[in-house]
Amino acid sequence: MDTKTADFSAPGGPDDSSLHRRKSALESPSADEIQSADALLSTLGYQPELVRSRSTFQVAFMSFVLASIPYGLATTFYYPLVGGGPTNIIWGWFMVSLIILCVAASLGEITSVYPTAGGVYYQTFMLSPPWCRRITSWICGWAYVLGNITITLAVNFGTTLFFVACINVFTDENGNEIFPAETYQIFLIFLLITLICNAISAFGNKWLPWLDTFAIFWTLAGVLALIITILAIAKNGRRSASFVFTSFTPSSGWTPGWSFMVGLLQAAYATSSTGMIISMCEEVRQPSTQVPKAMVATIVINAFAGLLFMIPLVFVMPDIEILAALASGQPVPVIILSAVGSPGGTIALLVPLLVLGIICGTACTTAASRCTWAFARDGAIPGSQLWKRVDEKRDVPVNAMMLSMIVQIVLGVIYFGSVTAFNAFSGVGVIFLTVSYAMPIAVSFLGGRKQVADAKFRLGKLGVFCNIVALSWSLLALPLFCMPSYLPVTAETVNYAPVVFVGFTVISAAWYVAWGHTHYAGPPTSERAVF
Repeated sequence: MDTKTADFSAPGGPDDSSLHRRKSALESPSADEIQSADALLSTLGYQPELVRSRSTFQVAFMSFVLASIPYGLATTFYYPLVGGGPTNIIWGWFMVSLIILCVAASLGEITSVYPTAGGVYYQTFMLSPPWCRRITSWICGWAYVLGNITITLAVNFGTTLFFVACINVFTDENGNEIFPAETYQIFLIFLLITLICNAISAFGNKWLPWLDTFAIFWTLAGVLALIITILAIAKNGRRSASFVFTSFTPSSGWTPGWSFMVGLLQAAYATSSTGMIISMCEEVRQPSTQVPKAMVATIVINAFAGLLFMIPLVFVMPDIEILAALASGQPVPVIILSAVGSPGGTIALLVPLLVLGIICGTACTTAASRCTWAFARDGAIPGSQLWKRVDEKRDVPVNAMMLSMIVQIVLGVIYFGSVTAFNAFSGVGVIFLTVSYAMPIAVSFLGGRKQVADAKFRLGKLGVFCNIVALSWSLLALPLFCMPSYLPVTAETVNYAPVVFVGFTVISAAWYVAWGHTHYAGPPTSERAVF
């Protein structure tokens, strides 16, 4: 490999202010790591533009925060609850975690060869045969960008609904909710949360690694406080171990087997961020090893963290029929209130999850802006000249972040037409990201895995197994998460995920026909990058 230092004065490279910051970074103890990473990036066709400020632990922490398992599982608890009850909640999570571990390992192996902010889009281009690499990378890139944006939307909208449900653990003298939020009020809260997450990401970029570190300890303290309290008080008693680990009570209206599968949306949503951390490769000191290890380690840790969080909730869970009938679709606040018996105590236990929701939204906003910027950098988004600019003062692609935010807000309007809009946001996010993750894995697998033979994060013979599991899951997930959560389907409860998916697919296809087919050449290549 060519290990020359990146040429910061090359055309299209950083300006003087960016150069000053990079020189300052090169004077740190990790200078050799940064120079090596920048040299690799140059051989892959790009000039370094972002500062590599994240250490191994910090990138692992961000990967954890992107998933934010207690928060992500809490806001989507309704889906496995009606899908099959305790069995769906516990074993569905465990099963999907094992599957996503194979996805993470497969992506990590490829990322160790191609560590760029373009992520799976760049990888798909480099791994595909020359005759089809433009169209495959185009499809993957649009799926990856839209998946990042819609998952970020789902996180912020989920925080909104969860926040409203938390407030309503308080009731008036007649037992009615104190905040029967109107549709416009929910939308305004969502708008405020979205603006807060974007502001934190845009103006506090240099502090984000410390925010991610804080989130780890905050989550640990919050989860321990919650599970100890609800198990110790358990005002309405505790369920038997048989109920927690073997009870299967589908109430979605689907046939039992399919009901269980539809209930996996919770686990798929909570683990959908697996590959989003790849977009941070150009801000990491050793991306070829740090990012793959962080992806895999996070899945393992999150699998146990998820069980630690959900098993106690199921032990103190009231009747499933009561929870399934909640208009809010947010059963966790009600479960905790039932166990604690005090609205004040319940709110105190829910605050850590609410704070984690904001931190998770900020992390997702950051990742979405980076992949949007990377895709625009290669001219694949209309108006790319505007979206590919980096704010040199803050080291943030602010324009790309604003584009992502605008798309989220426009899609949020769906809530005015459907009370189950969150199902559409989370479902379409999972679908898009699943497609984007599957494409580099598929082209690598079909190509005989030649390009990853010398990967720094190499799976060896286990790689074939992981690839097959990942691709099989992808084929199942596409139709699965287009389904409504329960039957019968009405105009208010229909799942808009396939509508959003098809709509964006049509837009990307139309842009390819109108412009991309003639002008889009894909990411830059070099002799080093082309096999």
